[in-house]
Amino acid sequence: MTKIDTSRPETVLPTPSHTVGPFYGHALPFPGGGDIAPLGHPDTIVLQGYVLDGEGDPLPDAFVELWGADPDGDVPRVDGSMRRDPASGGFLGRNGVEFTGWGRVQTDANGHWTARTLRPGARGLSAPYLSVCVFARGLLVHLFTRIYLPGDEASLAADPLLARVDEARRGTLIAEERGPAAYRFDIRLQGEGETVFLEFQ
Repeated sequence: MTKIDTSRPETVLPTPSHTVGPFYGHALPFPGGGDIAPLGHPDTIVLQGYVLDGEGDPLPDAFVELWGADPDGDVPRVDGSMRRDPASGGFLGRNGVEFTGWGRVQTDANGHWTARTLRPGARGLSAPYLSVCVFARGLLVHLFTRIYLPGDEASLAADPLLARVDEARRGTLIAEERGPAAYRFDIRLQGEGETVFLEFQ
């Protein structure tokens, strides 16, 4: 048994009473959370970015959840693709076959996240997008936003949600193209360049 010298404050690790939760890093991450696209699918895209606080500093313990339609614009209605170890019940990762359209990614020590998913197709009047939910330490209510992909300017201009967003802030909802089928989307929680967040009623 390890004894901790509590006579010196610098030797005592913080506990939940010292910092604001919730603590999403415990029990929520699972292997393959960002591997949403089935293996080898031709419509696979890679999304990556950072979750940043109001000072522009990265958040190392945030979660980014993604939901997206398939390339035909249909919302997937298949059962989950997660496999569990029959002995321990722990996650083994995705089966690499079904596309559920959903994934959960934890940021790393640098506040960075990455996900592989399928390029979403358009649904109704909306330009193709991925729905995003952000969870982070000190954020007692999760935040919703969208990731639109660049390329089809006419579709983006006609999107009803983007049309309601101030033009100066519209860019915070559109990913930056970083190569073939690769995009960057940073999420800034507040301050200059704050991402546009959505409120559902």
